[in-house]
Formats: sequence, C-alpha cells, structure tokens
Amino acid sequence: MARLVHGVAPASDGRRIDTLVHDLLPQLTPQAIRGVFAHRDVKLDGVRVKPDARVRAGQTVEVFYMETAPALETLYRDADVWVLNKRAGLSVDGDDRGLPTLTDLLRRAAAAEGLTGFEPVPCHRLDNQTCGIVVYALNPAAEEALTAAFRDRTLDKRYLCLVKGRPKPAAAECRAWLRKDARAARVTIHDSEVPGSRLIITAYETLDAGNISRLRVHLITGRTHQIRAHLAALGHPLLGDDVYGDRSLNRAMRCQGKLMLCAQSLTFPEDFAPAGLAGRTVEAPCPF
Repeated sequence: MARLVHGVAPASDGRRIDTLVHDLLPQLTPQAIRGVFAHRDVKLDGVRVKPDARVRAGQTVEVFYMETAPALETLYRDADVWVLNKRAGLSVDGDDRGLPTLTDLLRRAAAAEGLTGFEPVPCHRLDNQTCGIVVYALNPAAEEALTAAFRDRTLDKRYLCLVKGRPKPAAAECRAWLRKDARAARVTIHDSEVPGSRLIITAYETLDAGNISRLRVHLITGRTHQIRAHLAALGHPLLGDDVYGDRSLNRAMRCQGKLMLCAQSLTFPEDFAPAGLAGRTVEAPCPF
C-alpha cells in the first residue's frame, strides 16, 4: 500500500477531490480511483471524504492506494531517445497546480532502471489536453540534435483531430499570422501581419466529412495553440476546445475539456542523427 500526501495549491481551489486525485495519480485507472473512494482511503485534512467533496487552497489531501505500473507508454526507445505517448490531461512540464507531470514519471522510471548521469529532457511540448507523441533526449548530444530539429522544422509532424463542420476545400495549406498574449494564455489569428505576430502555416486533409469531421493536420510551423486557433479562425474549431471552440457544441457532445487532438505521427529525415531515428516514422494510437 502506498501513501500520497499533497498540499492543495491555489490553482486547484474549489475542485472536486476525485478529479484532483485523478491528476495526482495518473498511473491509476478511473476504476482504481473509484476504488480508493469506495474503500474510504481518501482524507481531506485528516477526514475521510466522498468523491464530490470540494478542496480548498492550503488543505492537505491524503490518499492510500495500491502501487501500479507508471502511466508510461513507450513508442520507441534506444540509447539516445525515449519516445512516449502522452495521455490527455497530463502536462509535459510542471505548472502552478503542482501536479505530477509526464517528465516526473519518466525521470522516476529512468532512476528505477539505474539510468544516471543525465536526466531525460523533453525536446518539445504538447498542451495539457493534447495527447500523443513526446520525444525525450537521454544524453546531451541527442538533446542538441532533437532541439535543433524541432526548432528548424526538419521533422514532419502530423496530428489527427475532430472539428466542427465540413471544411471546404477538403484539403488545403493555410497561412495566417498568430499573435500570442502570454498574460491571457491564448493567441489571436490575423489575415495579415500585425505587431508582435508570427507567420503560421497549417495544412489539413479531410479523412471523414460530416457535421463533425476528422482531419489529418500537417503542422508546418509550430506555434502556441496553432492548430486549435487556426482551425477555429477558419470556422472549424476542435471538438472539446473550450478556449477557441464552440462551448455549446462541446456541452451537447459531452466533451467539455476533452480536446480531440492527437499528435499522431512524427517522421525524421533520412540523414538524422542519432542514427536510430534516421528515416523513421513514430506513430501513436489515436484514442478518438
């Protein structure tokens, strides 16, 4: 039996405790989370609580649970890189909520294997609610090569998503200008250059068309929230996107906060070093 003790951060104030426990223990299945509450193994400030209890900043959550395998799904691994399939709702890096991250889980797994001298480093990022491929370097040379490849856009990145409506044309390469508002944690899309904006290029092809369409997106540039904001500006917001999307549609489809976006494939150039990835395409299963 394992024990988790967590101080509730201000960013989690008012949350249901079952959703917080789910984020704190990403290796547990939803059934296992229900089980710890059914066995009354969750306490809030020392008092056993039900799943719908609300937490407040400064309180202490205590959970007793059975150890399980870490929530890591390896897609590719060699001496230089470790490629993982990130689930939606798990952040790559830490934020002000103080919750476990994909990087935390991988570093623990690496330490358990006795890998020392260099901690795994993520060479790119996915949004918290985006699932799919994340690449980690296992040594300085790999970190330098991978960071440069993502920066210089020598990798081919493809995403799958569900969007509102039927795009016309069915396939296109779209250009626009993206301006980031760091304070508001969102971006705006413009048809022409404005102060502080950067060029974005997003290509898509429609795989299944209808009231809700499935697209494959080729991310040619890689800016913050590019796919979400650009497709929304084109009139086809992503299902589950409550920032740039159609909230009423998300409620009707019961997918609020469940972003239908997956980083599904990543192809490396033929001359890429480390050699293990040269010409290789890594794919992640799409959950929707």
